[in-house]
Amino acid sequence: MSYEHLIVERHGPVGWLINNRPDQLNAMNNAMRDEFVDAWLELDADPDVRVIVHTGEGRAFQTGVDVSEIASDGVGMERYRESMESFDLHFTAWHQGVRKPVITAVNGICCGGGFHWVADADIVIAASDAQFFDPHVSIGQVVALEAIGLIRKMPAEAVMRMALVGRYERMSAQRAYELGMLSEVVDPPERLRERAQELAETIAKNSPAAMAATKRALWGALELGLTDACKAGAKDLVSLWGHPDQTEGPASFADKREAVWAPLDER
Repeated sequence: MSYEHLIVERHGPVGWLINNRPDQLNAMNNAMRDEFVDAWLELDADPDVRVIVHTGEGRAFQTGVDVSEIASDGVGMERYRESMESFDLHFTAWHQGVRKPVITAVNGICCGGGFHWVADADIVIAASDAQFFDPHVSIGQVVALEAIGLIRKMPAEAVMRMALVGRYERMSAQRAYELGMLSEVVDPPERLRERAQELAETIAKNSPAAMAATKRALWGALELGLTDACKAGAKDLVSLWGHPDQTEGPASFADKREAVWAPLDER
């Protein structure tokens, strides 16, 4: 498919989803929001893609909803009311049920709604010059979904501070790493995409079916209490018993060769 506000690329086993409104700091307008719906599913359905990297063009990863659009079109935030009230959202990998590992690679500024893709990714890395802040309350908006997602990853105090200070304080990539928002800081910043590709290629060496079941088990655990999560996880574990990859994995190890994994079942 072709997109106006996103770039979709493939580099070996790695699919790239790139925010492409650099002149607007990659703020998400209504059209871009709709394009995410298709782009995530396109990459998830591609049998040649094993890992997806999400990043941004220019000096920002993502700066949330396009405030200029909502301030000038006479519709504003009301266009999103029904989808929010019914929680019928489709613009992140988590919303779309993407089965493949997703790496968010934060370049430059990440603020406001940009945290949706930080909270909903499997792995987050950032350039050393990345900056994080949440200006919602500074423009009369409520901080909710993104911050609720972040509380799963990092201390609630840090999320609350960012939510209430608004645009008046920025968090560095190093501080975000210390708080658990991300797992790696890339320096120099210009190496971010190279490092994301390296990490993605490393992950892509593993069994696609095993990784999909692992994602299902671990994300599912966030929805449940300990005992229920372990019971559900046991079912995900057993779901791969008898799968060809369970034979191929030990055999390739014993033969000292690269594994030849079965493709993911079609969606």
